This record gives sequence, structure tokens and C-alpha cells, in this order.
Amino acid sequence: MSQNMINLTLTDAQLEAVDQALTDLEAQLVDLVAMTAEQRRKLARMGDKSEAFCRQTLSVLSQNPQVVPPSLKLAEAQADLVALDKLRPRLQRLQRLAERGADSETALGSDVMRCALDGYALLKVAGRNQGLEGLRKELGTRFAKAPRAGEEAPVAA
Repeated sequence: MSQNMINLTLTDAQLEAVDQALTDLEAQLVDLVAMTAEQRRKLARMGDKSEAFCRQTLSVLSQNPQVVPPSLKLAEAQADLVALDKLRPRLQRLQRLAERGADSETALGSDVMRCALDGYALLKVAGRNQGLEGLRKELGTRFAKAPRAGEEAPVAA
């Protein structure tokens, strides 16, 4: 019944290298913005369907500068589009790495939980004869059900 979805050993040298790489990334990407949920909600979004429209519109505007007032800030929008094109592939790589990290975290936790549950079941059966009943009961408090709303907790005798 044993589960082992992942074998992961991280050396101190690997962790130091990862920490340094993260520090370097943070330093290189210092100009990335952080927004509140409210700010994100209020923004106009350029989705997949809108992107072609945006690119085409910027192209037409740059080919016809006589119709573009300075207040439109076309050059800034063009620079934003260039930055977006450069940033996206890196964000995709980071996202894939973050997803693998999250999946690995889940797998590690699952391996530990499965072993603990199997071990607890062993303690329930074999622990009685080994003087482990008290420890098993203490571990069993994790499975104790909380009283439902409006019910009183049972009084210990």
C-alpha cells in the first residue's frame, strides 16, 4: 500500500543556487508591477481575440502618424507591446516551473500523508500490544469530529 510518487533530494548547494537564481530574477525583473484585486478588476484586458486587433491598430496608427495626436502615446504602447513579446516566453517558462513545483509539493505531501495514514492504521492494530495505545489515541485527535453548529461538545468523563 506504500506510495512514492516522487523522490526529491535537494542538496544545500542546489538550494543555494536556486535561492541565488531567484534573487537574480527578482533583481532583473524589479520593474514588474503588483496590483490589487480591485486594480486588476478595473483594467481593460487584451485577451487572445483582442490581441490581433491591438497589433493591427498600432500598426495602422504608426503608418499614419498624421492622425495620431501626441496625447495617444503611441510610442509607449508600441514599447509596451515589444516588452510584452519579450516577457511572455519567460513567464511561460516560469509558469511551467511553478506548476511543476506545485505538483511536486502536492506529491511530496501526499507521500507523507499516505505513509502517516498507513502507519496510523498499523498503530491501531499492532500498537495495542506494544504499549502504544496512548500515543495512538493522541494521534487520533486529528480525526476527531468537531460538533455541528448548535450542538454541544460531549463532556469527557
